[in-house]
Amino acid sequence: MYDNERIQAVRRLLFEYVESPSLRHLRDSRSIDKLAQSIIIAIDRQRSVWSKWEGEREALLRAAAECWIPIEDMRQFLNNLPGPKLTTTDVAQRLRAVHEEPYNHYPNEGLQEACLGVYRREVSEGTELPAIIGALQEFVEEEGARRRREAEATYREQQKEERETLERRFLAGADCKWTPIGGSKALYIRKNGRAYRLVPTKDKRWELFRIQDVDDSGKEIGVYGRRGDANKALAKLAYEPEPRW
Repeated sequence: MYDNERIQAVRRLLFEYVESPSLRHLRDSRSIDKLAQSIIIAIDRQRSVWSKWEGEREALLRAAAECWIPIEDMRQFLNNLPGPKLTTTDVAQRLRAVHEEPYNHYPNEGLQEACLGVYRREVSEGTELPAIIGALQEFVEEEGARRRREAEATYREQQKEERETLERRFLAGADCKWTPIGGSKALYIRKNGRAYRLVPTKDKRWELFRIQDVDDSGKEIGVYGRRGDANKALAKLAYEPEPRW
């Protein structure tokens, strides 16, 4: 490839990338990785074994890779572009190869029905395929972000419920794992019916106390560099005989 052709190839890819109306998409690290990969492929690789995929065909297929466009509809549109006739297998297997490239992945199965709904609606309104692909790219990005936010909110709620359950167990005198009490920095645990408090120190260590209840100042057992070290100590201490309090 001559230098001017290489420049034009990179220029075309950059123009296509910055045409995205989504600022989030432009700044997304995964999108930048894909752009870098596309540039390398465009300027450095030898003639591809995929002889039917040059120019607009390849670019359109890659743009649609995560959008759940029906294979047959894609094939029909691509066959209107310059190049040899494509079969359904041509399109399906080229799409699979794109999905399995580094930095790429298969489309989100959880979005398949929603994407097909958007696709059918746009087709019924007469929208052309390249525009539908652009709309689906935005939809996948926005819907994916919304679902991630929902998953994060659900996870936070589950964590909150778990902390509250552990706190109730500790206060009720039942054995439980480490938990803060009332939002405290200190952590509390009840093991083999015995209560302990683990307090973070200023030098980022952990001070372990044997206590009777939350308000008890307790008896110091030791200071540990890591929580894991305190857990190892408790695995023995909680079952050893202890002096009468």
